[in-house]
Parts: sequence; structure tokens; C-alpha cells
Amino acid sequence: MKQRSILREASIKGKGLHSGEEVRLTFKPAPADHGVVFRRIDLYGKPEIQPRVDLVTDLFRNTGMASGHASLLTVEHVLSALNGIGVDNVAIELDGAEPPILDGSARPFVDLLKEAEPVELDKERLYLELEEPLSVSEGNRSLVALPYDGLKITCTSTDDRGIHTQHLSLDIDPDTYCREIGPARTFTIYEDIEELINRGKIRGGSLDSAIVIKGDKILSKEPLRFKDEFVRHKILDIIGDLCLLGIPLKAHIVAVRPGHSLNSKLTAAILDRHNGKKPGALAKGKKKQKQEMQTYVSGDETALDIRRVMDVLPHRYPFLLIDRVVEIINEDELTALKNVTFNEPYFQGHFPGRPVMPGVLQIEAMAQAAGVLMLRRVASEGKVAFFMSCDKVKFRRTVQPGDQIVIKVKITKIRANKIAAATCSCEVGGQVVSSANLMFTIMDAADED
Repeated sequence: MKQRSILREASIKGKGLHSGEEVRLTFKPAPADHGVVFRRIDLYGKPEIQPRVDLVTDLFRNTGMASGHASLLTVEHVLSALNGIGVDNVAIELDGAEPPILDGSARPFVDLLKEAEPVELDKERLYLELEEPLSVSEGNRSLVALPYDGLKITCTSTDDRGIHTQHLSLDIDPDTYCREIGPARTFTIYEDIEELINRGKIRGGSLDSAIVIKGDKILSKEPLRFKDEFVRHKILDIIGDLCLLGIPLKAHIVAVRPGHSLNSKLTAAILDRHNGKKPGALAKGKKKQKQEMQTYVSGDETALDIRRVMDVLPHRYPFLLIDRVVEIINEDELTALKNVTFNEPYFQGHFPGRPVMPGVLQIEAMAQAAGVLMLRRVASEGKVAFFMSCDKVKFRRTVQPGDQIVIKVKITKIRANKIAAATCSCEVGGQVVSSANLMFTIMDAADED
């Protein structure tokens, strides 16, 4: 089978589900082996992001990714449409961080791709094929991938109360996807809405873009499109999240209560298994070069992954409180992430049965982020940032397992490139949970006093 792209560009506008912001999405033709690439045309340099599981940063009610200073939210419906109808190569331009939610299904994107007219290219499509089964699980949720000549998904969907349990098994091809899966809309449980709002989610959500389940009642602007629309949307999400492989998959996926986190976990497991048997098979012949440890932040670095954070900061488990630096702006501002999980050691005693992240550790996370920013300003090889003082500390709400803390730092004063002051905050779901004014100094790592 040949690779496919589109003949002409096509655009659509609407609000993002979680951001609530108006955004314009444009599909553009791309050559063979280009793959699917998102381009943030609203950001300087028009940075590009390829859907890859190692770039995933947010899996709470969406699939979100980040690369450098560019991030994306809720890409699964767009990816599902592309994967479902077999378009391999396309550039997707966005003037915001999140594709429009539209009616909550993938059908508008399918229609847009049909308007752009899918066309075959002159190169054969490659597939990732399983040689043996593998599985992943989270509690009472599980995904199993079995060898299969094609893509088949068998899915059982239910909520925690066992209401609206649905089951469906389908072989996925473009016709079946367009008819049976693409139109299925996203949905939520009524009791979950308040928590989603408190987390800063679903700012653009409404009954125009989602189905709400309230007990045994269905709240929707139109009748259900299928009697089993919920399980069909779960299959839609699986098809979208499989795009994180970067190559079409041949497999039979058996899913029990799937979600974005578990879908991503399966994708990572498939890649690990594949690369373990055929090292570099998906790298198109390019060998990864081992980078030497760089213990300073160079001026051209605008983002740091966890490996680079560990290169720069001396902190280690259980006291390294930054997972990623996502953006550095003009040497004076920085944004970092800390993903809070139940596995954090302090939750054993703070507090049993009511896990809450200690406020002092939120301050420490801000101090570490400020230290990274200061180390970027100076000739910092062999240096370390020491936390000196904090002032105007405020805690506004609790941080709990499952939260993703967005740490924001801005340097306000600096003296002799050695002592600096910064305003810092921690946010969860767009809401400030803590803030402080910090002071710190840069010293030689070898200094004892």
C-alpha cells in the first residue's frame, strides 16, 4: 500500500476544549516520509512538534505534548482522523495550543481531509508489526496488543459505577472508520465536571461539543449517534493515540476501560519491544550520538528535558523537584513542570489517607527552577545555585497526586551575576496554588562554606 498525503490545503476554526481559545487549524500537503507534523504558527520561529510518545506531557482527559517552548493539547481527535482514513504525511498549522473541539468527534476533521482530497504518493507505506503479544495495565484497566494482519480493536468501556457498559469489536479501515468511529463524540460524567473546572479544564466545553452522562440520563444537544457511542469514542481515542508510534501499526488491540494514560503506556511498550529486537529500526538509519554531560545551560537552550535538568542541578531522588524546563524567555523568565504522583515518598506521612504535597517542597521546586534560570545567565560550569531566603510566601490551595505543577519564575533583580531575586509561582490547571519571592546566590560547586 502506498503512503498518502492530501492534494490541497484546508482549514477549520473553533474553540479548544480545555483552553477555550479560538484557534484555526490548517491541513497542508507534505511529501513522502514527512510524517505528521504540527506547526505552531503563533509562536516565534513556527516551532514544529511530531507526535511521539516521548514528547507526551499531559494525559489528563487529553493527549498533550511539548517540544522545546512549544506545547499542544488535545491532539487525539485530529490524529485519530488521520490514522483512521490513512493519511500519513501532512503538516498541521495551528495559531494556538489546541485544535478546535468542534462537535467533540473526529468527523469534522475527516470531512476536512476529504475536502483536501487524500492522494497516493510514490512510496510504499511501512508498518510496525507485532511478533508476539504484550500488555499493560493500571488497576482494573488493561490493554493487550496481539499480532494481527491489519488493525482491529476490541473494546469494553464502562465507568466506575458499572453504568453504561458497552462493548464493540471492529476491523479498522478508512470506510469503517468514517462510518462507525469518526462520528462518535467525547463524553464525561456529570459528577466530574466540577473537578475538571477546578483544574482549569473544559473552558471551551459545552453540550455542543460533548455528551454528559448524569446517572442513567444522557444530556446532549442531539440524540446519540450510536446506541454504543461511548465505546466507539474510546476506540476513536485509541486510534489517535497509536499515532504516537510514528508509524502505522498492525495489531489486534483488546482494551478494557482504556484511557489516554494507558494508551500512551501501550504505545511506549510497543516501541520498547520493537526497538529492543531491532535497534534503530524506526530511526531511518540515523544513529543517536551520545551527548557528553554538559553541566551548564548554554545560551541557545530554551528548554531542558529531565536528563539536562539532572546535568545542571545537583539534586537527586527524592529531592529533584523539576521534571522538565519547557520554556526560557529572554534570560529572565522560565517555565518548568513537576508531575506529582502518588509514588512521591513524602505522601506516606503527609498525610496518610489525605495526600497533600508539603508547601516547603513547592518552595523548593520554585527555588530549583530559579537556580536553573540563574545558571543560564552566567558562565556557570562548575557552579551551583544556593537558595538564600524567601518572602511573601502564599499557599492558596492543596497540591495532590495527579496534579501537574507549572512553575513560573521571573528574575527581578541581579547583582554582579552572583546574587539574584525572583518572583515565582506554582500553578495547577491554570490556577496559582503557591507563590513566593526568592533570593539565591551562585557559588563554586567545590566551595564548602
